Amino acid sequence: MSTASICILISIVVYLIGMLVVGFHYAKKNESASDFYLGGRKLGPLVTAMSAEASDMSSYLLMGLPGLAYLSGICDVGWTAIGLAIGTYLNWLFTAKRLRRYTHITGSYTLPQFFSRRFHDHKNILSAIAALIIIIFFIPYTASGFAACGKLFSSLFNIDYMTAMIISAIVIVCYTAAGGFLAASTTDFIQSIIMTFAILFVLGFSTISAGGIDAVMENVRALPGYLSMTATYSEAAGAASPYGALTILSTLAWGLGYFGMPHILLRFMAIEDENKLKLSRRVGSVWVVIAMAVAVMIGIVGRTLSANGTIAQLSGSDSETIIVRIADFLSSYGPVPALIAGLILAGILASTMSTADSQLLAASSSVSQNLLLETFHLKVSEKATMRFARLTVIVIAVLGVFIARDPNSSIFGIVSFAWAGFGASFGPVVICALFWKRTTLPGAIAGMVVGGVSVFAWKYLIKPMGGVFGIYELLPAFVAGIVVIFVVSLLTKAPSQEIMDEFEQARANTALSNE
Repeated sequence: MSTASICILISIVVYLIGMLVVGFHYAKKNESASDFYLGGRKLGPLVTAMSAEASDMSSYLLMGLPGLAYLSGICDVGWTAIGLAIGTYLNWLFTAKRLRRYTHITGSYTLPQFFSRRFHDHKNILSAIAALIIIIFFIPYTASGFAACGKLFSSLFNIDYMTAMIISAIVIVCYTAAGGFLAASTTDFIQSIIMTFAILFVLGFSTISAGGIDAVMENVRALPGYLSMTATYSEAAGAASPYGALTILSTLAWGLGYFGMPHILLRFMAIEDENKLKLSRRVGSVWVVIAMAVAVMIGIVGRTLSANGTIAQLSGSDSETIIVRIADFLSSYGPVPALIAGLILAGILASTMSTADSQLLAASSSVSQNLLLETFHLKVSEKATMRFARLTVIVIAVLGVFIARDPNSSIFGIVSFAWAGFGASFGPVVICALFWKRTTLPGAIAGMVVGGVSVFAWKYLIKPMGGVFGIYELLPAFVAGIVVIFVVSLLTKAPSQEIMDEFEQARANTALSNE
């Protein structure tokens, strides 16, 4: 192994050990399932903001977005980023405080639990359906994170993809299973700092290596449609492909997904003081805009680095390793740059781990808490509940590794489908549960099922027809979910007075005392 590889490995190993230390530190603070899954609602505003956004900005921030920008220019990735930025801000603005207050009133510490308690679903039908949806979509979502880790190490150290992925998964599982939500949130906060350093340094170094901004712009201007917001660059044809208004609208619909993301909504539920959510909103929203803009610019600069021969020409899913290639080039300058390159690669690892740990927790809570304990009414002690929660994390991780065994799978593609699944299944229910008093239990159940099923139907049956049907599946599925909730709720018996009173309490401006 070369000196550069050793230095990179040192940085990454130090980072991984640090994450494990955090996990085992918080293991001693988990005394109940509520502590394990929601941290006892003790998060501060900065940790809330940055852990929410770090768990959101998964491997697609440092691999998916730059890779897509590298291949096709700024149009597709630009509209996606705009949609995500708008969705992030609106989710913080409208959802965060009311969800924190409502889950406090109902004593809920998982999203499926909130759905059932919000509608007084004593049979836990809604909770069980929500738990199944989380399992269906989070396992492949987690698999995309493991795939990113495998691609990172296999391309960097020329080791077996599966081996690299399994080692990464073991580290993530260890600190998540040990420390639970507090460990995941704290490590996410640390990881967001590392991610920020990584993308800013990579952008500066790669721009200089490409010959400066003028050289970058001269190169990409020669590519038809590359800098357009109404066309994309087609590598195969060497020409611009039109990007119509309907496609732009469906791409902007990425922002709708935020209203249904369990791992993000959990951060809203966990903040210690709801009055500090305004600070969290400002910090989180600003960071997301800057991070995505920098990620896109890295992809554009990377195109010039390939053009001038600094790094190899990339195609297909290999484009998602653009930052890895830049870091590898940086490491050739000596031991200190190699250590910095290792920290950059740790940033990619951080972006993956910060999402995977949150997804593992959300999926684990769905299996152990919402299905086995609440739906099937298993009677076990608090300690046994904790043990089962940790075991569930391990089982779900194993399934994720199995799904991600193909090294040619697209990270962006996997995340896109899972994002649509959560957005359409949970987003309409969350919005209606928080803002429409007349929403009924049958309406919520129907909307959740129709939203989730519509994602599969549009993706695999309707979208292949092309034309106007070739839009992102989240948009039509989300609309279908909203419409069904309204229609079924109006056709069924109005909620009880007790449910109405809880709704009014959650809507009130007076802050609740902390738990």
